[in-house]
Amino acid sequence: MPPNETDRSHRERWVTRGLDAEALSALTEKLPPSQLWSLLLWVMEQRTARRAASAVQHQWVTDRFVKPCVIDQRILLALDTELFATAHDFEGIELSPLAPLASCSAVALTTQNRTVTTVRGTEVVSDPTNVLALECARRLREDPSRRIRLATSHRCVRAQPYPDLPGFAAHFRLFCLATAGHETADQALVVDSMSHHIRTHLAGLDRLERCGYRFPDRFVTLRSTPEREQIARRIAAAVPGVRVVHEPLTQTYYNGGLRFLINAGSIHGDGIPLIDGGSFDWVGTLAANRKLVFVASCIGSQIAAFAFRPVPVTPANAGVHTLVQMDSRVRGSD
Repeated sequence: MPPNETDRSHRERWVTRGLDAEALSALTEKLPPSQLWSLLLWVMEQRTARRAASAVQHQWVTDRFVKPCVIDQRILLALDTELFATAHDFEGIELSPLAPLASCSAVALTTQNRTVTTVRGTEVVSDPTNVLALECARRLREDPSRRIRLATSHRCVRAQPYPDLPGFAAHFRLFCLATAGHETADQALVVDSMSHHIRTHLAGLDRLERCGYRFPDRFVTLRSTPEREQIARRIAAAVPGVRVVHEPLTQTYYNGGLRFLINAGSIHGDGIPLIDGGSFDWVGTLAANRKLVFVASCIGSQIAAFAFRPVPVTPANAGVHTLVQMDSRVRGSD
């Protein structure tokens, strides 16, 4: 048995310890969803009735999921303002903090263990692009002739472990773009959408640089499967003025055969893939129409505020939090 399967088996035995086969079967398969959610809500009600305030305070201090972001909220709001201004031809949409259960794992090659699942048959949004795919599919079912462009800024929560290093957290902010529509002749829609996303993100970096950020040594990494290599070269030709590096795509998560990364040097001098995007079959799967194209991308806006905006180093902010002791606002561009 592979090591990961062994670990999973051990975890399952620990989680299900004390439950007989009938109870386990009821919880995992037999109970209808509405009854299961009601049961779990009742269990949580019983648990919280016995919980002391001191336990709540202890969790506030120790639980990685509930700790506040270390960056001043006004910096993030100002950063969002600049990015939305750049993405002016995308419709801004404010997503719910919750999404339907399995919004990611039902359509993408990922596991539900990366997501914080609620006891009400929902999950906390871990990737806004999957939720944007749901909205695009809904709209395209109503009118397949539409071309949809959506933008959102969202605080995501991820359940997988992360390095105990400055800048890493269980929750973080992403600024996301999504384009969906019926493919046109010669894959023109996917070429136009991918190049449009890249140009929009690059323009966003330009705009942020006028606000005090620094994104030096930028370049685009464009990855493709062998079948999509010529499309990748057409995308590269549509984004002049920036160095493009072509690489083979090996990650099956990007099941549309195309992925791009925009890299820049941080204030430490190391290169960081700040922006990530690609083409996916999610909307086609959700809308039961394989001719639909879906391109999604995002910039790690919290990482941008953390690692790409120089601040003076003083005794008060030296150390591991040097990067996050920032000014209370970002200067607007003139």
